[in-house]
Amino acid sequence: MPLTKRSRGWWPWLAGALVLCTAFSSAAHGEPAPSQRPNIVFILTDDLNTTDLQRFPNIWNLLVRQGASFSHFFVTNPWCCPSRSSILRSQYVHSHGVVSNRLPTGGFARFRPMEESTVGTWMHDAGYRTGLLGKYLNQYPLGASWSYVPPGWDQWAVPVTRLYQEYGYALNENGSIFQYGNTSEDYLEDVISAKADRFVSQSGENPFFLYLAPVAPHLPANHAPRHDLAFAGEPAPRTLSFDQQDLSAEPLWLQQRPPLTARDVRQIDTIYQNRARAMLGVDDMVGKLVTSLQQSGQLDNTYIFFASDNGFHLGQHRLEPGKTTPFEEDIRIPMIVRGPGIAPGSTIDQLSSTVDLSPTFTELGKASAPPFAEGRSLVPLLQGRKVPWRDAALVEFVHAAYSPLCPPTYNALRTAQYAYVEYETGERQLYDLYADPNEMHNIAATADPQLVATLSARLAALHACSGETCRIADSSAQSAVRLARAPPARGGGAQPFA
Repeated sequence: MPLTKRSRGWWPWLAGALVLCTAFSSAAHGEPAPSQRPNIVFILTDDLNTTDLQRFPNIWNLLVRQGASFSHFFVTNPWCCPSRSSILRSQYVHSHGVVSNRLPTGGFARFRPMEESTVGTWMHDAGYRTGLLGKYLNQYPLGASWSYVPPGWDQWAVPVTRLYQEYGYALNENGSIFQYGNTSEDYLEDVISAKADRFVSQSGENPFFLYLAPVAPHLPANHAPRHDLAFAGEPAPRTLSFDQQDLSAEPLWLQQRPPLTARDVRQIDTIYQNRARAMLGVDDMVGKLVTSLQQSGQLDNTYIFFASDNGFHLGQHRLEPGKTTPFEEDIRIPMIVRGPGIAPGSTIDQLSSTVDLSPTFTELGKASAPPFAEGRSLVPLLQGRKVPWRDAALVEFVHAAYSPLCPPTYNALRTAQYAYVEYETGERQLYDLYADPNEMHNIAATADPQLVATLSARLAALHACSGETCRIADSSAQSAVRLARAPPARGGGAQPFA
């Protein structure tokens, strides 16, 4: 039976005792000795696009102005569970095989066989005190008990019911189930914020790795009562592609979208306002977290990463609010890092991806990522070093029959200049982002055939990569060297939808 809020009073004491027992047990088992390795906090929002972060004062002043912002940071898949699976394993979607949010093609149950090796276990095995607070994977804990805690996590507080409602949910807290109500003090973002503050304030010899995953601003974007009046009457951004008029050169799935109605636009504005209000809860979380780190003397030795699992469109290209498309609004996300040695207020322009996050955490923590990891560590970029880097990012999406508004299955390649997409229908999209940053002119049918062939070959190579070969396929220079050394191919090349 779930425990009520009244029975939670003893839990912080018991959790603290368990942490101390774990620390002594770890030392007895010969885990790495304490060192000056940094603490790492990873804040992962849900469906946050590249919005104007100046609207959120703590995020802006404590993270953006004190850290580095990535201007070209992409997801491996613009959907929650596939994207989060890539983060946990540093694998592209074609490698981990979690292609949607639900069974049989996705969700927690499909990821569960891979839980023995994730960033949680890598950091834990390296001697870090680990915690995951907030959203884990869609449909968790389907197929397991409500009290199930995956390997690698010392502290665990994840909703098992009513994930997106923010109120009236049940929370698995280290294997015990607690039912929360519908009062202001039960607001999920505030609850996990308080747990995060306690986690980073705990004294101990080992560094910590905290994966903090608020649900905001995912729809229905419920917010704390204190933010009821914020952003009232503000319209969603009317970008050049908002309610795009001419879609004649686009794939059929997009051509068939009707123009937005006045009612659609009103709904978009309401959703925009609610999402912004929900983000104020995350902004409060960031402010309290930085204060807790500072008061505990941990801030100067802590890296704080701030990102999202995917973006979100609000009326661009005639699209009703949502995600899953290959457009910039859905695949490009905010990513900010502050911490030791990072230049305040700096910008990093290299193409980077969510598949890079876990290798970055492991390098910072002197942990080891397994050979199947496919991303690149961002540490050299954070240190301002000039190193060989990728010049193409891969995005993959598989259509789910249960979500009819999703586009057809596609693979996409993003370079500094081009966004190139191949659909399983045979249709293509190509945008020159230098000339057309709003992606309003699909030139796939009129572009230089050699350019299209080159992009298609790069896309096929990345879609077929595995492990270390992905760090060859994502760089044209390294790919060219490897191809020059390779024996002549027999038969056809890699197929985009093999």
